[in-house]
Amino acid sequence: MARNKPLARKLRLAKAYKQNSPVPLWVLLRTNRRFTSHPKRRHWRRVTLKV
Repeated sequence: MARNKPLARKLRLAKAYKQNSPVPLWVLLRTNRRFTSHPKRRHWRRVTLKV
């Protein structure tokens, strides 16, 4: 990817990076392990972002 990115693309990439985090541990504790996986997890090599 280009070193000099437009700001809009950089913000979209940052949002995708933040959305890709796992379920927090406090959510596991609060929901009694009902939500253990994140259905929208994205692997960096398998899925291409439409940014």
